[in-house]
Amino acid sequence: MQTINEHCEIERGDHGIVRMVIRNAGSLNILNSQVNRALCDAFASLAKDDSIRVLILAGSGTKAMIGGADIKEMATLDQSSAKTFIKSLRDVCEAIRAFPVPVIARIQGWCLGGGLEVAAACDLRIASNDSKYAMPEVKVGIPSVIHAALLPRLIGWGRARWLILTAATIDAPTALSWGLVEQVVPAAELDSAIASAAKAIAECGAEAMRNQKALLKQWEELPLSQSVEVSIEAFGRAYLTGEPQKLMQAFIDRRK
Repeated sequence: MQTINEHCEIERGDHGIVRMVIRNAGSLNILNSQVNRALCDAFASLAKDDSIRVLILAGSGTKAMIGGADIKEMATLDQSSAKTFIKSLRDVCEAIRAFPVPVIARIQGWCLGGGLEVAAACDLRIASNDSKYAMPEVKVGIPSVIHAALLPRLIGWGRARWLILTAATIDAPTALSWGLVEQVVPAAELDSAIASAAKAIAECGAEAMRNQKALLKQWEELPLSQSVEVSIEAFGRAYLTGEPQKLMQAFIDRRK
């Protein structure tokens, strides 16, 4: 493991697969202002590394990926400092969405509030069958905000309302059936399932994958007609990299 800062360490594997682990944030990997800044710094540093093909985001331990934002810090806030605090969490989620290669959330145990927003900002979510999910903010007097806005896009408005308005906890099978996560496996198989998905991504064209991630982010935000048009431009730009010519010729040669 390589220490990036006080709250982040990474492990580099084969095929450009990197695992980032949140550390020194308590047993539930709670997000306070300091942890948020550390995560943003780590994402910014790793985003410059062209050798990375896939990033896996994990919490330390087995109790939680991220158990939410720090309620002890939030209890001390006023209107101004509250906005500063939530902007720091927004910046973490945006750093994930802007990260140039796919980010896979490794979810084991609790994934709550701000932690679920971080997971929603990731490109894929692979979870253990003991994982649990909730948006409990309204129970402590605050609304769910920032990247909770991604939830209706993932699971539909009705289910998003159910999570956010009732603060209900759902289990892994429910999260899977709702589309909140893409895969659920026994805890003992979690890392192998993530490794398999990461390897599949890493084996694709590196430049194509970066272009695809950027397009997916645009598709989330643009109307359909504009999404189609930016896709045409991205398709043309792909040929400037030389990657389509190389990989297509290799495919043709294999079939001879």
